[in-house]
Amino acid sequence: MCGIVGAIAQRPVSAILLEGLRRLEYRGYDSAGIAVLEAPCRLNRARTLGKVARLAEAVAERPLPGTLGIAHTRWATHGEPATRNAHPHVCRDRCLVVHNGIIENHEDLRREQTAAGHRFTSETDTEVVVHAVFDQLEAGHPLLDAVRLATRRLRGAYALGVIDTQDPDHLVAARQGSPLVIGVGFGEHFIASDVFALLPVTHRFIFLEEGDIAELTRESVRIWDRDGNLVTRPAKTSAVSVDAAERGEYRHFMLKEIFEQPRAIADTLEGRLVGTRVLPESFGNLAPEIFSRVKAVTLVACGTSYHAALVARYWIEALAGLPCTVEVASEYRYRKQVVPAEALFVTLSQSGETADTLAALRLAKASGFAATLAICNVPESSLVRESDLVLLTHAGPEIGVASTKAFTTQLVALLLMTVALGHENALSDTAEAHVVALLRALPAKVEAVLDLDDRIAALAEVFVDKQHTLFLGRGEQYPIAMEGALKLKEISYIHAEAYPAGELKHGPLALIDEQMPVVAVAPNNALLEKLKSNLEEVRARGGQLYVFADLHVPMVEDEGVTVIRLPETDDLIDPIIFTIPLQLLAYHVAVLKGTDVDQPRNLAKSVTVE
Repeated sequence: MCGIVGAIAQRPVSAILLEGLRRLEYRGYDSAGIAVLEAPCRLNRARTLGKVARLAEAVAERPLPGTLGIAHTRWATHGEPATRNAHPHVCRDRCLVVHNGIIENHEDLRREQTAAGHRFTSETDTEVVVHAVFDQLEAGHPLLDAVRLATRRLRGAYALGVIDTQDPDHLVAARQGSPLVIGVGFGEHFIASDVFALLPVTHRFIFLEEGDIAELTRESVRIWDRDGNLVTRPAKTSAVSVDAAERGEYRHFMLKEIFEQPRAIADTLEGRLVGTRVLPESFGNLAPEIFSRVKAVTLVACGTSYHAALVARYWIEALAGLPCTVEVASEYRYRKQVVPAEALFVTLSQSGETADTLAALRLAKASGFAATLAICNVPESSLVRESDLVLLTHAGPEIGVASTKAFTTQLVALLLMTVALGHENALSDTAEAHVVALLRALPAKVEAVLDLDDRIAALAEVFVDKQHTLFLGRGEQYPIAMEGALKLKEISYIHAEAYPAGELKHGPLALIDEQMPVVAVAPNNALLEKLKSNLEEVRARGGQLYVFADLHVPMVEDEGVTVIRLPETDDLIDPIIFTIPLQLLAYHVAVLKGTDVDQPRNLAKSVTVE
């Protein structure tokens, strides 16, 4: 989950590297480092604890001239956040490495290298890589071959940027299990974990595939595949604008991304609706034929995406009439699975590089599923490239660690998938037309909910001094309650958990007192009366209720009961609508508490390690 940037150019690169790190800081912000080669054997390196701004201050005080360099922002796995553990790591002033991923056999390699006389200066798994490359350089191999030979000893996941201080004309990159992209310029080339890092300098990118090793010079890029064959990977032009990853007028990325949801939803729907139908070809040319054979669906995801999958289970079984299971990706491959006949395997990931979800997909492809489908926000991601069918969510860049627009666009994509599957099974033309009409109206509905921002900002004051919060929902609103609890704990550090409201009497009621706010989502659906009974259980025990309710829900404010009215909506899109106020609540509580909203402690955006 770290961020890598590298550059080889005819101009100074330190400013390019620092700007790239700033744009990648959502991937990790425990420490940061930069190394620039000024001339053969003249290396300048700076490393700092904390965010990229501190590294930039250090470089401002002691500039780093040079036209070849690598840089890194770290999310700690092996070794605490500390300057000694920051990248780039160096071996005997000759070889430098930046790394994203986890080297699983690092302990064995460390023992072997220590016995051979290497001295370690960090607790990271990465340091074994720089020593391994150094040994190959000292044996007389050029940098490319040294990296190739060294990576043969590595087990696990890695994206690497490597330079040799005796070779100022080459930058080598390698990718196995962690994303890495090459930026193509004129008389200069770059590497990065994400295209956003390089948008100020190029819009042309080559996406490395699993096992690739690349050699970059100022004038050329050469790539070899895992079998050692020289290959050509196409350069693609990104349509993302340079300022897409800027906050603009908003105080935080998270708030900007919350308010971008109407447009993100509209963009995700664009071209997928034709008249009163969902266009099945939106998922790929083979989708109509595959969907006609599907008899069951398995959804696999992590974190927020898992909550979206839980909502989709209700839709798939109710509208498409297909049995659906939902799995946590990090657990899926560690148990024996029974694969249903003609089952569709669906993965969800914002980045498309989530390590556990990718591993689950690869297992599924070998396990007999009829087909695989990816719902993802990144067109060139591993998840997209390795799936049979794809539906891209057009959420645009999401920089805030707490997912907002990525979640709601995933829900939209899942509802589109449900309708496309239902068209081949249990869904009537009339029902499909009804869902399509709801989807067309959805962006405007979300706009109306965003008008509650000031009301929710005032409500947030109630939560600032609380230590715990309970979220309640029923049916498909239970996963939305889970998502609300996750958002609050992620960015405000208030302990929050969610329960199906009907489970209160089975334990959680013991926690209810005036110091634990209880947040409930109350759409006007068939479970409303059941929910109201559950809320009375809270009220009878002195609990303080905060209810987000549909406009027509018969519920009045009273002592201990605060009701926030949402615009009238419909059962099917309720999960999307009721997500928005919970996002705003978490945001405003975090702002009042003074936490780092966009970069909460101990977390990072793209989880590319297991």
